[in-house]
Amino acid sequence: MWRTRAAAACVICRSLANSSYGIKRKSPLQNLHLVSRSIHHPYYPSAKFQRPPLRISIQQLSSLNRLPLHKTKLLNVKHGYQSHRNFWLARLASRLLRVRYLILGSAVGGGYTAKKTYEQWKDMMPDLEDYKWIVPDFIWELDELVDFEKLLKALPDADDLAKLMPDFDKIGESLASLKGFLSPGYNLVSEVIGASDLLLLLGSPGETAFRATDQGYDSDKQFKKVSDKEKIDQLQEELLRTQLKYQRMLERLEKENKELRKLVLQRDDKGIHQRKLKKSLIDMYSEVLDILSDYDASYNTQDHLPRVVVVGDQSAGKTSVLEMIAQARIFPRGSGEMMTRSPVKVTLSEGPHHVALFKDSSREFDLTKEEDLAALRNEIEIRMRNSVKEGCTVSTETISLSVKGPGLQRMVLVDLPGVISTVTSGMAPDTKETIFSISKAYMQNPNAIILCIQDGSVDAERSIVTDLVSQMDPQGKRTIFVLTKVDLAEKNVASPNRIQQIIEGKLFPMKALGYFAVVTGKGNSSESIESIKEYEEEFFQNSKLLKTSMLKAHQVTTKNLSLAVSDCFWKMVRESVEQQADAFKATRFNLETEWKNNYPRLRELDRNELFEKAKNEILDEVISLTQVTPKHWEEMLEKTLWERVSTHVIENIYLPAAQTANSGTFNTTVDIKLKQWTDKQLPNKAVEVAWETLQEEFSRFMTEKKGKEHDDIFDKLKQAVKEETIKRHKWNERAEDSLRVIQHNALEDRSISDKQQWDAAIHFMEETLQSRLKDTESVIEDMVGPDWKKRWLHWVGRTKEQNIRNETKNELEKLIKCNEDHPAYLANDEVTTVRKNLEARGVAVDPCLIKDTWHQIYRRYFLKSALNHCNLCRRGFYYYQKHFVDSELECNDIVLFWRIQRMLAITANTLRQQLTNTEVRRLEKNVKEVLEDFAEDNEKKVMLLTGKRVQLAEDLKKVREIQEKLEAFIEALHQEK
Repeated sequence: MWRTRAAAACVICRSLANSSYGIKRKSPLQNLHLVSRSIHHPYYPSAKFQRPPLRISIQQLSSLNRLPLHKTKLLNVKHGYQSHRNFWLARLASRLLRVRYLILGSAVGGGYTAKKTYEQWKDMMPDLEDYKWIVPDFIWELDELVDFEKLLKALPDADDLAKLMPDFDKIGESLASLKGFLSPGYNLVSEVIGASDLLLLLGSPGETAFRATDQGYDSDKQFKKVSDKEKIDQLQEELLRTQLKYQRMLERLEKENKELRKLVLQRDDKGIHQRKLKKSLIDMYSEVLDILSDYDASYNTQDHLPRVVVVGDQSAGKTSVLEMIAQARIFPRGSGEMMTRSPVKVTLSEGPHHVALFKDSSREFDLTKEEDLAALRNEIEIRMRNSVKEGCTVSTETISLSVKGPGLQRMVLVDLPGVISTVTSGMAPDTKETIFSISKAYMQNPNAIILCIQDGSVDAERSIVTDLVSQMDPQGKRTIFVLTKVDLAEKNVASPNRIQQIIEGKLFPMKALGYFAVVTGKGNSSESIESIKEYEEEFFQNSKLLKTSMLKAHQVTTKNLSLAVSDCFWKMVRESVEQQADAFKATRFNLETEWKNNYPRLRELDRNELFEKAKNEILDEVISLTQVTPKHWEEMLEKTLWERVSTHVIENIYLPAAQTANSGTFNTTVDIKLKQWTDKQLPNKAVEVAWETLQEEFSRFMTEKKGKEHDDIFDKLKQAVKEETIKRHKWNERAEDSLRVIQHNALEDRSISDKQQWDAAIHFMEETLQSRLKDTESVIEDMVGPDWKKRWLHWVGRTKEQNIRNETKNELEKLIKCNEDHPAYLANDEVTTVRKNLEARGVAVDPCLIKDTWHQIYRRYFLKSALNHCNLCRRGFYYYQKHFVDSELECNDIVLFWRIQRMLAITANTLRQQLTNTEVRRLEKNVKEVLEDFAEDNEKKVMLLTGKRVQLAEDLKKVREIQEKLEAFIEALHQEK
């Protein structure tokens, strides 16, 4: 029984030792009570171990704290130690059993409570199976669709990635080589920092780098009241000398830094990193602005991206300030003349070399060479003049220029034409309004920095631009005021306080973010930037405006101005660029929705893509000209040529020769007239016919609709290409000479070889004469009016003139019946006889009317006789072949028409060969040249490819490009930050 109780006590002690109530660590077995250890380890050998002293440092339960812990005498028994049988062991066991029940009851109750709480929470949770539809199906099937093992295998190894990393050892060596250069600069910076602390203690009122406020002015007054005037002057002179001293030190340090940066950039260009450098932030931002300048905002997509807008009165020094910021004389110059005729966007960025280039040209102008500077100024002037339309003085077209160089502040500036008050001679009447509208369009951008340039050498009351700026930015939150020509102002102004009022913003009604005073030279156009800097520094060193504290040191020089403008520009960019990106994202969504609703089955092709598609179609159509069959060419050429020359052949060759008395005279007359015709008119007429035939076929292929695939949006472009190609195409001049010889030889041949050719000539002659007879009868019908059938059926009558001509016709027909061999012309006595016969019937006739009527009557009679003669000549080939002479069967007219027909066939064949071998290829070449010219002319493409669909696709492409570039710029901006 004691053994059982001892075992129970041992178990309880062990459980207490392993429990976590009040104990931060587990107690080892040696720290347990001696009784528990002796009972639990009956086989614990006494010979090998000594009993450690009993130490209980951790109180486990309060019930055990009151136990008397006396040393127990252990008996050496067979199986271990055994204590004396005392009654305190029974009391200890009963108390430990009570603790056990408490622990077990708490555990059971806590578990039941936790289970019930868990079930309540589980019942309150919604069934997520009902919301499974929220997740797309492809997410659940992602493991089946994507083979992640292949993706992992496709990733490059660590060794391959290490090869792409730069060589940090070489970079460390380069930085170590620069350490020697940088250490003097570091010491100098330390001296400057110490000097700046001294300056803060000596007396500057602690104003910011921008706003000269009234607080600064009041603090100056309080400072003057501290001591007498002499002490103040002495301290100010000492302060000014100290400032100038450290200003020179800073300039020297900046110059050294500039050289070091140039050296680093040059080494970077040579390939230190062995990889292509990323595009700079300012270049990325400038590209966005270039795209926006070309964007046709027909959907009212406003551009609110920041840029520095330079405005001022004409000849106020805007361009000079810009050149000082760019550190190069890059703009055209003129004395009192308007030189800036269109907005010029200048992107300033840092680079190893001082160069400039246009966005649409790859030529770099070295700004350190005077010849390149002159060429750049000339190029800008030419671009400005070309952008100005006829009848205008200024243009809204923006010229984009990029300037890179060491030490340049990164920003985008836009130089606008100077504001004028009067339109002088030689200017367009609307020049003043146009300049105002251009300036307002740029300044109304809520994120644009307005750089207001004011001439300090003229009266402030003559300023025009200040009122304009105050209207655009009444609070002055984005305006920087610059007073130029301060050296002239100091000499000419009687009261220097007036300059102080301007710089402090008390004279003009406008407000500004900051006020600056600069000097941009002595007015000599040949001055260099370095000489202007030296003059500006020398002037402000000796200026009374600084010595008397009318101007503060941070408010003078173009260097401080450029730093301030750059800080403002980038601050505005960081604050507004993400908002503008969101605006373009919304615009893109609207345009894409509009396209899907209006053109759901068409691709989004912009103007350039549509032009390429139309270009391919046009070239295919030109190539199809080479697939026209030779038979088709010859038939068209022969038919068209005969239509052109048939009148001449009938009226000037056949009819005059047919009036001769015999066949010899007929043939002689025909030969003479054919020779004259061939030498002068026929070759030229044939070439004209060939060229018109080529044009007709070319136009047919260009305008032919090709079923459902036909896109009428290309019709205007195809028509313009056709017209321009025809205008440029010139037929080969040598073609007429060779063609003349061929035609002359063809007409000289009189030998008809077979009956088939004879019958073909008769058929050709009959068709020609029947056509002429039909035309003649139509003319006679118009002359004499309708016959009795038409008058009765159609209820029409004859006019008085038609009655007279009808009577004359009847009289002349009687004359022909009396003499069938009558010549083609009436004699005067015959005219008199006809007139008298008509007068006897009461019809008064003019002799000219008789002759005119006779011409048509005789012509009809002759054509009918010739047709009858053709029928008789059908059997005359045998006489012709045997050279028989029969006065009743002379078929010389058949031979004439055979000669004409053969000449037409040979000419058509010759022209066809020239067309297919030469002219079609030259036409194809001209078409390609026209298309290339149209591709380079954006205005032409805009004019020829028009319509809502084209404009919508164009805007959609531009907005997408702008959004993508803005997002890339924002990402790069965040990385730089």
